[in-house]
Amino acid sequence: MSNSNDSHTGAASSSATGSGGSGSGSATSPASPSRYESQKRRDWNTFGQYLRNRRPPLSLAQCGGAHVLEFLRYLDQFGKTKVHTQGCPFFGHPNPPAPCPCPLRQAWGSLDALVGRLRAAFEENGGRPESNPFGDRSVRLYLREVREHQARARGVSYEKKKRKKTQSQPDQLPPPSGSV
Repeated sequence: MSNSNDSHTGAASSSATGSGGSGSGSATSPASPSRYESQKRRDWNTFGQYLRNRRPPLSLAQCGGAHVLEFLRYLDQFGKTKVHTQGCPFFGHPNPPAPCPCPLRQAWGSLDALVGRLRAAFEENGGRPESNPFGDRSVRLYLREVREHQARARGVSYEKKKRKKTQSQPDQLPPPSGSV
């Protein structure tokens, strides 16, 4: 499976120059949103468009975990990550030596990040945390299944990142400026 940058909307984020939202610009021009905020807004608009184009159209209030899963499966057609099927001779090989007809899908990491952004956007747009369809159990289970399947297809296991210890010793303050 080749691992390339997935963009679920087909529009790569080109806001590398507007990275901060810290307000370090002049007082006359508003600070540009961070790359994360821009992507979150773009994802939210894409999801809203998906709901409007759906037959029959669906309001956000009617949206549940099953609709989020439908959206995630719809996005697979725009994926750029080769995911080998069990019948493929390269199933379980991280670096296949030749091309194969296996489908391109959204990478698990892209879907996981997308769901996180949409979960935050839902609440920022007036949704209640307890009714957030992006936090639904079915969505979490689906993401876990995708991760495990893609790991098996590549022959590589995903392991939780271990937190780095910030300091091995207790906090040490610099000596006072008057000491030698």
